[in-house]
Amino acid sequence: MSVKNDSKKIITEFVFSGFDNVESPLAVGVVILILYILTMTANTANIGIILKHKCLHQPMYLFICNLAIIDIVYCTSSCPTMIGILLVGYKTISYTPCIVQMYVFHLSVSMEMFAIGVMAFDRFIAISMPLRYSSLMTNFTCVLINISVWMVGASILSMLPGSVAPLPVCFSTVKYMFCDYASVTRATCADPETYFNDASILTSSLIFVTFSFICLSYINIFIVVSRMSSNSDKKKAIHTCLSHIIVIVCYYVPTFTRIVLTRVGVVLTLELRNGLMVGSIIVPSLVNPFIYCFRTKEIKNKFLKIFLKS
Repeated sequence: MSVKNDSKKIITEFVFSGFDNVESPLAVGVVILILYILTMTANTANIGIILKHKCLHQPMYLFICNLAIIDIVYCTSSCPTMIGILLVGYKTISYTPCIVQMYVFHLSVSMEMFAIGVMAFDRFIAISMPLRYSSLMTNFTCVLINISVWMVGASILSMLPGSVAPLPVCFSTVKYMFCDYASVTRATCADPETYFNDASILTSSLIFVTFSFICLSYINIFIVVSRMSSNSDKKKAIHTCLSHIIVIVCYYVPTFTRIVLTRVGVVLTLELRNGLMVGSIIVPSLVNPFIYCFRTKEIKNKFLKIFLKS
């Protein structure tokens, strides 16, 4: 139960209680730690390989590099806090770092959607206009798109800390694993439903816009591929898109699962909610670099050369 600030004392830190009912916190913490280390290592390796080899300084690989950076930020915004709670028992966080964590976490969630959407558009240009691709999607254009998307995402998501930071805090204990918008809002003295509705409109809009954009891109890709006369060209086009499709599935399936369960009125237990949350954070961020490492021939070859030399 949350402790209310009845004494009017200013609350400067929160205590997490999301893992209080976990039967084997040490085992869960070790699993999350191992997955986090694998995620960081795999994404860092992908970034290092792409940056080191000039032959990979191409738009597609720069987009993969951007996705890897987002995955690193995504996991780092939440996993260290959960690991600290489970392994060390460090359950407190100061107010300002909590607000920062909330912002970075939700920004990285949105950036994941934006990055996947931009990569879908890149695949559409590559397949529908192969002869003009190199002139339309230059490295400068790619970097400019990535920077612009980050700026747009940062601006839009600033609404979250902007709406919750001015609210007075009444509770020092939150039933969550780290600071997200729900945990911070429930710790304030305000009625959370109003703020949840506003946040739901924002997140639903982002999900709808990005997923619709991805679907439209792939509908156009399907039309272009269906009109190809050569079976080898069709297979090449499908192979080019397959890695990205797997990334889409890994990210959106957990997201839509949570949305559907919530919308149909299924009341999730705290343990189930936490499990879905942890899965939706770690699984895509861990799977993405391995997908691009093993399914992208150039990255796989460079990785194998480095591995065999060592």
